[in-house]
Amino acid sequence: MTPDPDAPMTSIDATLGYAFSDRSLLALALTHTSYAHEDDGGRGNERLEFLGDAVLDLAVSEILYEAHPEWDEGDLTRTRSALVNQKSLAKQARNLQLGRFIKLGRTEMQSGGSEKDSILANCFEALIGAIYLDGGLAPVESFVRRVYGAALASDATRQKRDAKTEFQEWAHAHFRQTPRYEMVGDSAEDDDDERFAVEVSIGAEVWGRGVGRSKRVAERAAAVAALERSAAEEPKTDG
Repeated sequence: MTPDPDAPMTSIDATLGYAFSDRSLLALALTHTSYAHEDDGGRGNERLEFLGDAVLDLAVSEILYEAHPEWDEGDLTRTRSALVNQKSLAKQARNLQLGRFIKLGRTEMQSGGSEKDSILANCFEALIGAIYLDGGLAPVESFVRRVYGAALASDATRQKRDAKTEFQEWAHAHFRQTPRYEMVGDSAEDDDDERFAVEVSIGAEVWGRGVGRSKRVAERAAAVAALERSAAEEPKTDG
């Protein structure tokens, strides 16, 4: 969305659901570095972005912790990461139509900067930092609950471990070793769904084999096979 120079700053209060006492904080949060550099040589919203990143992590962590007492640390960490990554933050910024209000330098304006994930995500974090400085953590949590909605409370948001991570954790717990993935076959056919063959080993023992169109898919398949074996038998250790 192209920035609207005539968009009244007061209209953003309704969009955010928060009215700033210090309007200069809001203005700074919406000022990209490219604009500040051209205007007065400043750094724009960079410092607020830094603060907002930490505050958002805290707010999301606390909300998830309270909403999901049955989740372990890994569940909470993975889900928080999914909610605060660049793509997710840019999505929230688009939902709020922040692109209308962001002040950009000429070059960024011409290149469609108001639609770039990086700029939108950074602006969203800067707004979090500004709300925190203006009103404290409570309005930040209210804002986060409002923009994320049911995603924070829904069990469907829970991010499960991928197979490679799960098998690595299992291998560390039982053998204190990191699994090793080795490509053992390549058909060299681009349209072959089983082009690559990969084996995963712990030490000298092969625990799983998988195939796939890419090495990554084959490694994941090998990890799934290894997990199936690990669930079916107890590992033989020296102790």
